[in-house]
Amino acid sequence: MLPTNTATNPAPAPAPGGVKMQKLKSSEDIPATALFVIKRDGRKEYAMFDKITSRISKLSDGLDLDYVDPAAVALQVINFLHPGVTTVELDNLAAQKAASMTVKHPHYGILAGRIAVSNLHKETKALFSEVIADMYNHINPDLNTHAPIISQETYDVVMAHADKLNAAVKHERDFDFNYFGFKTLERSYLRRLNNAIVERPQHMLMRVAVGIHGSD
Repeated sequence: MLPTNTATNPAPAPAPGGVKMQKLKSSEDIPATALFVIKRDGRKEYAMFDKITSRISKLSDGLDLDYVDPAAVALQVINFLHPGVTTVELDNLAAQKAASMTVKHPHYGILAGRIAVSNLHKETKALFSEVIADMYNHINPDLNTHAPIISQETYDVVMAHADKLNAAVKHERDFDFNYFGFKTLERSYLRRLNNAIVERPQHMLMRVAVGIHGSD
């Protein structure tokens, strides 16, 4: 009787991070030990390597894929999954991991910036006039008093020309920032309400332009 050649038919390697990465047909297929991510609307979703890779791949359009590997970034992300992780945290982690790979190719820095911008876009309003209204109508949560973070003049100009200014904002230009450029804006220039960023880079540029030129 010949011995079994285990090298010829090795046991399948476990998925990275202990997450089982098969396609599921129904909720009954999900193992009890599976990790879930919490979506922005509060729903839970089974953590899937392929889905993370797909999101990163879509943001890699136009990059040199001979050097940029979306799956490698996704692998870095899924290795750090933990129970209760949110999709916001996953995006932040993906951006950080892609940025750390910039030493391999500068396009990783562009990819990291795109991931960070996409994450911000999912967390903020699109219409410039609505963002300006939120900034002006802000209420101090401790004092319950009106506490605008923009001037009355800026608010009035934007409200008077809302349709034209909204149409002039080109959100796709936010994706031109690499990771370090975006993080500089995030850290020092993008306005926050109750510690949450409420404007996008193009909103900020339009806000500054209105502040300088007013109704000219």
